[in-house]
Amino acid sequence: MLKLLLDFPQQLLDAAKIAKEINFSKDTGKGFNKALSSGLGGSAIGADLIKSYLSEECKIPIIVNRDYTLPEFVDKETLLIVSSYSGNTEETLSAYKEGLKRSSRIVAITSGGELKRLADKDGIPCIVIPQGLPPRCALGYSSIPIIILFSKMGLISNKERDIKDAAGLLDRLKTEALSCDVKEDKNIAKRIANALFDKYAVIYGASRHTDIAATRWRGQLAENAKQISSSHLFPEMNHNEIVGWRHPKNLMKDLIVILLRDEGDHPRVKKRMDITKALIEKEGVDVIEVHSQGAALLSRIFSLIYMGDFVSFYLAILNNVDPTPVDAVTYLKKELAKT
Repeated sequence: MLKLLLDFPQQLLDAAKIAKEINFSKDTGKGFNKALSSGLGGSAIGADLIKSYLSEECKIPIIVNRDYTLPEFVDKETLLIVSSYSGNTEETLSAYKEGLKRSSRIVAITSGGELKRLADKDGIPCIVIPQGLPPRCALGYSSIPIIILFSKMGLISNKERDIKDAAGLLDRLKTEALSCDVKEDKNIAKRIANALFDKYAVIYGASRHTDIAATRWRGQLAENAKQISSSHLFPEMNHNEIVGWRHPKNLMKDLIVILLRDEGDHPRVKKRMDITKALIEKEGVDVIEVHSQGAALLSRIFSLIYMGDFVSFYLAILNNVDPTPVDAVTYLKKELAKT
């Protein structure tokens, strides 16, 4: 897991290279007015990133689907991106077959498996990414090629410079603030992991851009550190969850809040975060603020994700667990395969 984390900045560049070398037919980028990405787990988080990053620029709406079935509106005018790292995710294969029946414009992204076999058989464009990674560690491969595909289709501007800048920023972050040889006083991930040890983390982001980071932190704490947490978003949490920060009183000492912040947050959201932090601290709960780094939006999103990935790794060490295997998921799939 450590090697995968250290190699992640290069993965962004490798993913961009894969996408640039793919030749799509002229029809691939025509005839649709909406995009829907269908996938689960580590394959879906790439779609979350794309939606969060491009929602204010993309010329068509982007929807993320995590289910066996597709929404009723999916039709022949839908760009359906079917994403399964293994190629064998049963929910995703079901969505693929349904999209095929509806004559959707399908693009598959996978490392192989049944999805690639079906795509090859059906003549569906397929982006093939490297095998051998835990799906959650292939975030660059599941997101960057689609970003470049959208650029080729004319839906967004060229993002090659932003991708290169993001990779460079993560490489610097790794060297200066995240890797194992950086001592705790300069290592933000080690400090946060120590603070989260034996605590229940509540992770907050903003619905505009840091929603993806909040989801990623929750997922990585679960899969890598084997530690449960929850997440919610501003401004919505100010209309319900904020009221709940009073009870149960005996649990408050076991809670800790991670507040993910970005310079692009709406000014009113920034103010809401300040007020909410003060309210929660009045209940005796520590609040840790984590600020994005970098200039461009893609760099800032990836910086929050990358810091959270390292936090989950160090927390796994504190929890005395191997961050790589996900035994509960493996067991669940085996049980499902029996029926």
